[in-house]
Amino acid sequence: MAGHSKWANIQHRKGKQDKLRSKMFSKLAKEITVAAKMGMPDPEMNPRLRLAVKAAKSVSMPKDVIDRAIKKSQMGDGADYTEIRYEGYGVNGIAIIVETMTDNVNRTASNVRSYFSKAGGNLGTTGSVAHSFDRVGEISYPASVGDADTVMMAALEAGADDVESDEDGHWIYCSVEALNEVSDALEKSLGESIESKLIWKPQTLTEVDLDTAQKLMRLIDLLEEDDDVQTVTHNFDIPEDVAAQL
Repeated sequence: MAGHSKWANIQHRKGKQDKLRSKMFSKLAKEITVAAKMGMPDPEMNPRLRLAVKAAKSVSMPKDVIDRAIKKSQMGDGADYTEIRYEGYGVNGIAIIVETMTDNVNRTASNVRSYFSKAGGNLGTTGSVAHSFDRVGEISYPASVGDADTVMMAALEAGADDVESDEDGHWIYCSVEALNEVSDALEKSLGESIESKLIWKPQTLTEVDLDTAQKLMRLIDLLEEDDDVQTVTHNFDIPEDVAAQL
């Protein structure tokens, strides 16, 4: 089983998350409300809501904020959101997937297109880059939960497909349909995970130089700062010497 690549660490930059904490809470609350509105308001009876609540808890979102978001879904309050995935290329052909949740499709499409253009990229059609990624479930654990062999055995017994481990932690992958089942099984053997979610996992990574990295990070910053954007996924890797210069 392969070693975990740096793409996830770049995607989940701690400093960026801290800086955009309020915005992150807002996006998580939106996902919780939509998930609860589409199914049962009980996380135990609603797999998507359960994942949303777990994601919120993983970044220490207050319980009362989570409960308020769930209640909002049952009050007929707020806008109806449409989920749209945009696909495009950053500089040097780097593939990028942007998942959005919006109450104004025209506004969101215009904004996303302008971000790509400003950062030297271009927006493609649906499916233009998704073939370079796998849609999978990802369950993450801290390194302290055990060594790579221990986690691998637990993951395989739980029905997972792959495990990636390094000094920062363990990432367990499974099919989309099996995410909740595998997550429950792992919780019994390894304890509660840091996070369980659906992701777009790049099939291959492209290393970039400093100039390319700076342009790509600008594009990602523009996208992540938009209230309609829920997630941004890419297939580039920043070598350690380049990262030190950023």
